[in-house]
Amino acid sequence: MRKKVKTDDEMEISAPGWMVTYGDMMTLLLCFFVLLYSFSTIDVARFKDVMNALKARLGVLDGGRTFNPSYVIDRGLQNDNISASYYDNREFKELISKLEEYIKEANLQANVRLAEEERGLVIRLTGKILFDLGKADLKPDGMKTLAQIAKFLEDIPNSIMIEGHTDNWPIHNEEFPNNWVLSAIRATNVIAYFMEKTNIDPKRLSVAAYGEYRPLKPNTTPENRALNRRVDIVVLRTRLDEKRIAGEGYDE
Repeated sequence: MRKKVKTDDEMEISAPGWMVTYGDMMTLLLCFFVLLYSFSTIDVARFKDVMNALKARLGVLDGGRTFNPSYVIDRGLQNDNISASYYDNREFKELISKLEEYIKEANLQANVRLAEEERGLVIRLTGKILFDLGKADLKPDGMKTLAQIAKFLEDIPNSIMIEGHTDNWPIHNEEFPNNWVLSAIRATNVIAYFMEKTNIDPKRLSVAAYGEYRPLKPNTTPENRALNRRVDIVVLRTRLDEKRIAGEGYDE
């Protein structure tokens, strides 16, 4: 018996087989990008807290003068004309020796420590010399110490990172919503002092804040907390726009 052939009207209309695979792939891609978007969603409330705190605290110099934030946030990344840095390890060792001698001559040993790291030379200032507990205004003795350190920094070409750190003692008020904001404003005030009161080229300066998250010691004693409350002035081995190496803290 001869098989009946379907006419065009009787034939079912269907998509090619590859469309099923294509549709599955597009669905998976959509899910992937939705997932990425969910990871990048900003905590609006926290962002507003940080911005309000910064706006309220930037007028920290004489007369309450504020400054252009673009000079503070990673200015080193925008500079292509910085003089050659101390690439040679021998020269960098000589730099460290000179700074150690300078700190002794200036009688700064009580509040200033030096540490050599892969990223560069860390000039570590204890928080008590710079700020009162829970505050971000520079103390007179702190300004004097910064002025002495600046005399040395003015004569070298390296980029400089100013890093703010706190202990893990919780803080939450209208001025400082959390320790991260406190460390950010402290570091900003140090860099503002360098910009306003010294001859350090602002193009060499950048700022970072880590709050309580990179302690030197576990926050288990008052002495350790005092060590963790600090500002680190990092003299980078290479130019900031060529290589950025972030220092790691004590792993609690």
